[in-house]
Amino acid sequence: MDSYEVIVIGAGAAGLLAAAVAAERGRKTVLLERNRRPGVKILMSGGTRCNITQATDKQGIVRAYREQGNFLHSALAALSPADLVKLIEDEGVPTKVEETGKIFPVSNRATDVLDALVRRLDRSGAGLELNAPVTAIEREEQGFLVTTASATYRAHKILLTTGGQSYPGSGTTGDGYAWAAAFGHTIVPPRPALVPLTTEAVWVRELSGITIPDVAASLYSPDAKKPLDQRRGSLLFTHFGLSGPVILDISRTVTAAADPRALELACDFLPDIKPEQLDAQIRESCTRDGKKQIAAILCLELPRRLIEQLIQLAGVPLELKAAELSKKGRADLVAALKSARIPLTGTRGFAKAEVTAGGVALAEIDSRTMQSKFVPGLFFAGEILDLDGPIGGYNFQAAFSTGYLAGMSV
Repeated sequence: MDSYEVIVIGAGAAGLLAAAVAAERGRKTVLLERNRRPGVKILMSGGTRCNITQATDKQGIVRAYREQGNFLHSALAALSPADLVKLIEDEGVPTKVEETGKIFPVSNRATDVLDALVRRLDRSGAGLELNAPVTAIEREEQGFLVTTASATYRAHKILLTTGGQSYPGSGTTGDGYAWAAAFGHTIVPPRPALVPLTTEAVWVRELSGITIPDVAASLYSPDAKKPLDQRRGSLLFTHFGLSGPVILDISRTVTAAADPRALELACDFLPDIKPEQLDAQIRESCTRDGKKQIAAILCLELPRRLIEQLIQLAGVPLELKAAELSKKGRADLVAALKSARIPLTGTRGFAKAEVTAGGVALAEIDSRTMQSKFVPGLFFAGEILDLDGPIGGYNFQAAFSTGYLAGMSV
């Protein structure tokens, strides 16, 4: 039976970096991975380009995580966004910042990022065991006993970096939750986040393939005057409903609802124009070009197909001449452009979710070390924790930072 000072379970972003850092500190370390290769989710991320992090500082990451942000202060102090970029570039992978602030490898190849992490792991001297699904973890007097499908190991300390339940095809099937619960930890019910939304609204599906670069989306429950959540960004119409950054970001609030089918999304397709300004603009266009049809006089930077669908959504006939548009018709048209209501039916679930909301309760983890407050020698990092940030590299940053801090602490 092999014995180690540290066993890291799960070779994703957090696990790869944590194992390397622990070994660099002289800890005899092995990294166990159930798949035949490490970093499967890294390879899938960012459309196979790997959005490493966001071009912001530590406080920018903390703010993006809202109520969860305070938990990340120590982890980000250990590895900030700038530190992470330097770490990747020091391994020979130059990076670039895109307009949205997302940071990618210049090559646009996630494989380059994974190769960089594996190179560092190799240099550290940590072992890497692939095709080694863990079947049991037991606590012993001097540490832990870890059993895989083909071997048994002893370790003084265990670090769980098994991820959540998003993209289960990558091997993240939520195994770590059961082990954490067995050690007494509370598991905040996992749910999909950064996931596309579904709707049965026919007009939405008929716009499949159209992207609107800037949409302000607000989520409402029945009879609510104030939105449950508000986000702004690019929106993509699909054959099943809605996707794109603004939709993915607001999805965590959808999945938190008791009944997502009762929710409505209000989309403002012209967020920089106030309703009264839009009303005046339409009124002037109708006066100037009264003989033209409504769709033709709307000089808006929106696709013609979307404009036509919104005109119909407002109850205005497409063939109506501009001069015939009533005051009420104009008001309804402004409402459709500024607050088109889309009833939701749910999400595409964990199979299409980029991250998992929920996980090991943060209050039960020492954020200064990533160690369990209940079980000495048990550590957590990455998506297994109840941490989920917006789209844009924030989730990888949290995974790398918590993994780095755990590696420094074991």
